[in-house]
Amino acid sequence: MNRRQFLGSAALAGLALSTGLRPGWADEPKTFNVGFQKNGLLVVARNQRLIEKALEPRGIAVNWVEFQAGPPLLEAMNVGSIDFGTTGDTPPIFAQAAGADIVYVAALPSRGRNSAILVPETSPIRSLADLKGKRLAFTRGSSAHNVAVVALEKAGLTLKDVTPVFLSPADAGAAFATGSIDAWSIWDPFYAGAELNQGARVLAGGEAILRTTNSFFLANARFAKSHPDIVQTGIDALGQAGLWAEANRDGVAEALSAATGVPVAIQKRTAERGEFRASPVTPEIVAQQQAVADRFASLKLIPKPIDIASRVWRASQS
Repeated sequence: MNRRQFLGSAALAGLALSTGLRPGWADEPKTFNVGFQKNGLLVVARNQRLIEKALEPRGIAVNWVEFQAGPPLLEAMNVGSIDFGTTGDTPPIFAQAAGADIVYVAALPSRGRNSAILVPETSPIRSLADLKGKRLAFTRGSSAHNVAVVALEKAGLTLKDVTPVFLSPADAGAAFATGSIDAWSIWDPFYAGAELNQGARVLAGGEAILRTTNSFFLANARFAKSHPDIVQTGIDALGQAGLWAEANRDGVAEALSAATGVPVAIQKRTAERGEFRASPVTPEIVAQQQAVADRFASLKLIPKPIDIASRVWRASQS
């Protein structure tokens, strides 16, 4: 498959660079720093060394940095510690509202199947309305934050009707195991791990709460402007990894496990629920993300309204 065919099949042709945009190689960085989490396309691309293979002829190494959640990943991106990475829908909103120098470069639309609100198997909580007055844990500024807000809205509640407990995924998992929290809004593979290892019961799945949602691939804005072709190399790798992942779910689970240390059984469930077709950041996706941002602004969860479209990267503008 040549590059043109590949980009078309991966729905990323609209992002392809013209050769006139490539900066002189003499000015290129020696390292492309990529932030990843314990799931998703970047892990598959890392396992297959897709970015490394593309950049090796140019003498550019790839440095992979793992994060538990999106907010710290974007903090690192803002200060230039990483150049490229992936998060759910909410971290870029909080980051943009705080003035972070980041841009959206690609998206991963999904039906929300890889997130849920969980309760212990024996919990008396049987509906979202039963969360009133309970301790609901999630990572502040993460996609789980948005899942929690929307879930409560569906039950006629707000965050003021529960006790929000802001915890990292690892700390929330420990609190869930000891009964220190009543419910947990979380994503895979932590979601799958709680199901398989802690007997967690799904109170509401993300597909019922959100119906449609997006994860995003982002870049440090200065890096993307100076090195658009390196960013494009990362995007191309996502398309190639996605084509393989859709046809090789068991292989995805093995790749995720090898890269993250999470047991294969957990990553298998993660892979079964995963969606792997990267997309350009289309006007429809921008509108969906703007709706999330507007919700957080109206609830005063971010200090001011933000404009998503202004932070969408276009290679032709670099």
